[in-house]
Amino acid sequence: MAVVDPRSDDLPHVAVAGGAGCSAVSRRRCLAGLGALVLAGCASAPTPQRRVGGGEEPAPRQSAVPPTRTPLALDPGGREGAVARAMLVINTPYTYGGNTPGGGFDCSGLVHYVFSQVAEGTLAARSLPRSTAQWAAVTEPVAQGQLRRGDLVFFNTTGAPFSHMGIYVGQNQFVHAPSSGGTVRKDALSSRYFAARYMGGRRVFGE
Repeated sequence: MAVVDPRSDDLPHVAVAGGAGCSAVSRRRCLAGLGALVLAGCASAPTPQRRVGGGEEPAPRQSAVPPTRTPLALDPGGREGAVARAMLVINTPYTYGGNTPGGGFDCSGLVHYVFSQVAEGTLAARSLPRSTAQWAAVTEPVAQGQLRRGDLVFFNTTGAPFSHMGIYVGQNQFVHAPSSGGTVRKDALSSRYFAARYMGGRRVFGE
């Protein structure tokens, strides 16, 4: 079920029932749904946020988290190619679990597609992450003032770290696949919704 805030730039999130709610007959389907949730990495059950003075309390920010796996260090000559490919798929429909222009994208599927094209023919192309958390685990944190085109930007949209991501394209803008029923689009890091949920940038490319 999609949960959407009335604001036009809010993200819906898909909740999948856990095993406790599954009958013996439907257990396989429930497990398949949970597997899809882990794979897509962009949609999960939202954590309600407290209301403070009639407004919404911003999602908790997280300090720069070092990579927990060997960091990717793609050829920095691919930065502009990554931006170009992200821009080319703007208006592609959002599809939960999608990672192709023809089949649509979710947020991490878009990132996987772009960087698999950039890294094509290299060893890295065969082992790129798929989920948002996996991308965070293999990338180095970057301060917002040092973001460069082709870096990744992460958001806390569900109360959980690294629950949404996009590709920074310069001038405070990023491209992402935000919502069911929507399309890949460009948004500003300074928008009210995303500024309150911004977790930081991370680098895919080597220096």
